[in-house]
Amino acid sequence: MFEFIFNLAISCISQTGYLGVCFLMILESMIFPIPSEAVMPFAGFLIGSKFSWQGVLFASSLGSIIGSSLSYFIGLYGGRPFLEKFGKFFLLDKHHLELSEKFFEKYGDKAILISRFIPVIRHFISIPAGVCKMNFLKFSIYTLIGASCWNMFLAYLGFALQENWTQISKYTHYIDYLIVFLLLIALIYFIKTIYKTKNRV
Repeated sequence: MFEFIFNLAISCISQTGYLGVCFLMILESMIFPIPSEAVMPFAGFLIGSKFSWQGVLFASSLGSIIGSSLSYFIGLYGGRPFLEKFGKFFLLDKHHLELSEKFFEKYGDKAILISRFIPVIRHFISIPAGVCKMNFLKFSIYTLIGASCWNMFLAYLGFALQENWTQISKYTHYIDYLIVFLLLIALIYFIKTIYKTKNRV
């Protein structure tokens, strides 16, 4: 499945350029199974020949904002009833949606920023933000910062590896695991700090 999406992304970008990057990142930021790991490394590989850094940043960030905003408004105006009724047409995994909802409930608005670096959750997190009526301006800013950082990180890997950029698809899940691990360490440290503070009071 991933190999099919990987080849589809290459074909789309090769034929449509920046428009393809933007379109694929719109899908990636919604509930469609288009991982950024299948899109951005190839865009990075083309920097210097077909693309520029500024163009890749603009196209990918614009796509992330549009896709995330669409998901936000689906959550805002449709809510869970809409998703339960029509989610199957978008290949929606209810388990992943529930996981994203819990993540948003736990971390609040900051979940929008943090989730851009976490696999699976980044595809769904905009929906609970809409359901909870998060301030749209704050949502957009957090989305832009988080998505742009992640997108350009992947683009840089593709640019740096050049002809070997396809190797990224084999190892990006390890990057995902590392990020989740670091976030867990940060969370444990945060909880311990709060616990010690309460005991001192």
